[in-house]
This record gives sequence, structure tokens and C-alpha cells, in this order.
Amino acid sequence: MQDLAGKTAFVTGAASGIGLGIATALAQAGVRVMLCDIEAGALAAAVEGLKRTNADVDGVVADVSLKAELQKAADATIARYGQVHILVNNAGVTGSGRYGAWTDAGWSWTLDVNLMGVVWGIEIFGPLIEAHGQGGQIVSTASIAGLLSGASIPYNVSKYGVVALSEGLRVELAPRGIGVSVLCPGVINTNIADSARNLPARFDGRIGPAPTGGRTAEGFGRLREALAAGIDPLYVGELVREGIEQDWPYIFTDLQFEPLIEARFAAIKAGFDRIRGREPRR
Repeated sequence: MQDLAGKTAFVTGAASGIGLGIATALAQAGVRVMLCDIEAGALAAAVEGLKRTNADVDGVVADVSLKAELQKAADATIARYGQVHILVNNAGVTGSGRYGAWTDAGWSWTLDVNLMGVVWGIEIFGPLIEAHGQGGQIVSTASIAGLLSGASIPYNVSKYGVVALSEGLRVELAPRGIGVSVLCPGVINTNIADSARNLPARFDGRIGPAPTGGRTAEGFGRLREALAAGIDPLYVGELVREGIEQDWPYIFTDLQFEPLIEARFAAIKAGFDRIRGREPRR
């Protein structure tokens, strides 16, 4: 998609952080953007801020962990702009903690937002992109944790799923003129560490309170410090815009974790080397 001006994008998690950075970068390129977020106040402020730059933007409130709300958001987007060319599945939450502190509700919230929200976004918006025959792009935000598992296993599982989904979908949608990219950001200056502020009411009392001490609380404290010093979300948005224009399969934000990714790949290669030369029994 070399010429983005006049195209329409739908961006989830767009009221702040990476989502707002992407929406801003696209709007600066002349893209009409429907911003979607669960946080109504922040969404209204983000839309108003972009409108002051003469951007053609609008906003719709939706919880991406509920397919019906995503469908209503899609309907609102078509009613407002008529077509959709770019889907950005960006909404995400931190996850439900370490082994030993998992809950069924915590797993559900994490997977429903981070993975199923992406699946449902593609199911709903994919046919809308196909319908006009002009081609398009789907960008889904995973994380560097989609390639390198860390302390929050539910989060990692959800993000590995987004990577797998994007890799498979890229092959399937290419003949239909739709590119697929997966965004794997590093440490970005966002408020994702406080994503529990948007915990849906249906999970009230089913997910334990935020820890005030111990390893998990200390980990969140270090995360907040790292995020505060992290990469500017608008820079990430500019990378995503470039990735859309050039159909990058993977969009990274920095080189910080490249050595760890290479070490993971080396460990996988070593697993194959251990059985090299052996004849499998049939």
C-alpha cells in the first residue's frame, strides 16, 4: 500500500500508547482513522487532539474481548467512512501473573483481549477489506514476548498466538491482495502495566487484586520504570506506517532483544542437531 492518503484504518487500543502512536502516524499520512478503545474518556481526548491537527478521525468505544462489540464498532466504521483498508489489532493487557497465581478468569481476560480480540478483528474486518477489491493491510500487535517467553506466561502465550496467526494468515491472504504484518515492540513508553484499570465488570472478584508486595509487585515496579524510559509510541507508529507501505512481515522497534532471540533460535537448532543422523522408526 504505497499511497495511504484517503485510505481508512481501524485501530484498537487507540486512546493511548502504541495505538495512539499508530493512529497519529497514519493520520499524518492522510489516512482516515477510526480510533477504538474501551476507555471512553481517554478515547474522546485522543480524537479531539487529532482533530485539532485537521486529521479526519473519529472514535468508537468497544471492548475487543467481546465479539459483538467489535462488530458494532465495524458497523460504525462503515457508516462513517464507507470502507476499511487497514486493520490494526493493537489492544492488549499485561496478563494474569506468574505460575501459582493463575486464575481461570485471568487466563480468559488475557486470551480474550490479546488473542481472541485479534482473531475476531480479522474475522469481522477481513471481509470488509476484501469487499472493495483495492487491497489492504492487517497489522496485529504481538510483542517481543511473542518470540521470547518471559515471566508472565499467560501474556506470552497470547502473544505467541498472535505471531503464529499473523504468519499463517500472511500466506493465506497474499493472493487476495491483503498484506499481513505482526508488530513485535520492545519496551515502549505506555501504560500497559496499569491495564487492570480497564478490567471488565464481568471479571470483578474473579481476578485477584494487584499484589502490593513480593516478586510480582517488584516486577511490576521495574516494568513501570522501564516503560517510563521506553521508546516514544509515535516512533513506533511511524515504523508501522512504513511497514504497511512496504508490507513488512515483521515490524520490530529496536535491537535490544535481538541477542536473546538469536539464543532462542540457537537452542532450537541445537535440538535438531541432537538427533541429526538418526533414522526415525516407522
